[in-house]
Amino acid sequence: MTLTYRKRRSFEPGHVRKFLLVVDESPEVESALYYAAARVVRSSGTILMLYVIEPQDFQHWAGVRQVQIDEETTKAKALFRLLRRKLHHVGFENLVCEELIREGIKEEEIMKTIAEDEDVSILVLGASTSPKGPGPLVSALAAGPAAGQFPIPVTVVPGNLAFDDIVALA
Repeated sequence: MTLTYRKRRSFEPGHVRKFLLVVDESPEVESALYYAAARVVRSSGTILMLYVIEPQDFQHWAGVRQVQIDEETTKAKALFRLLRRKLHHVGFENLVCEELIREGIKEEEIMKTIAEDEDVSILVLGASTSPKGPGPLVSALAAGPAAGQFPIPVTVVPGNLAFDDIVALA
């Protein structure tokens, strides 16, 4: 997959800086969410929440695939609502959040989103506190072989930080 990345335009008239947040059910998403929200408040912009519906291994019938897509779409919308409620609960009720649901392999869809939206300026990831490592997404994107070639800055938020610490650092 060869992608062409356009110049970032987030500070030009008619554009707005977007903090890309990959949404899933991992606990570290909350740390990344709060960091992105605090950065938006301090420096302007929006949060672009991306949920990726990944293909299942067993896909022999189109009907089964459609049921999976429908279920995952419902789950994504519920996660978006939950994360917006969490933002409101801690005082970030006036933030603009965009929601995007894509189908495919997570890392590829993140890269496509960056390539297609010239306002996406920063990818914010939460690092797992697991002794097994920071998590597959952080390992693949921020610490893997592509890290030095990544088209935008990646901010990795430690999963063990308290809310107040996250806000103080943003």
